[in-house]
Amino acid sequence: METISPILEKAKQRAADLNLPYAGALTPSEAFKILQLTQNAKLVDVRTRAELELVGRVPQATHIEWAFYPGMVANPDFSAQIKTQLDPEALTIFMCRTGGRSHNAAVLAAQLGFSEVYNMLEGFEGEATPDTKQRCKLNGWKAADLPWTNA
Repeated sequence: METISPILEKAKQRAADLNLPYAGALTPSEAFKILQLTQNAKLVDVRTRAELELVGRVPQATHIEWAFYPGMVANPDFSAQIKTQLDPEALTIFMCRTGGRSHNAAVLAAQLGFSEVYNMLEGFEGEATPDTKQRCKLNGWKAADLPWTNA
């Protein structure tokens, strides 16, 4: 039977290699595998409501906006929302479009005392192709063909 330990060890090693201030960094496939293997992990999507509606969402993810559309105005209640909606000792994976906002959310969560915080590298859409600037082609949750919905 597969366990989450080797996945988390790899994620923690990435964090150490990259000098990240939180527990680890996961690929989308690794994050999905963890969500399948344990009921104790929570995926938190920090994208805007507009992104969820226009681009799609991961069905089992919790949604707490890092910033609001339009204008990407910072969510002044983000810290309070994660404190009330998340368990500071549970395995928490933050996700956004490409991994930037989720990195910031993971940094903040770690500063607030969350011990098992992970950033999902590549995000939901992944990086843009160099020539056409299209997302969802090179990497990310959608490119990995993991479950998502437009509903």
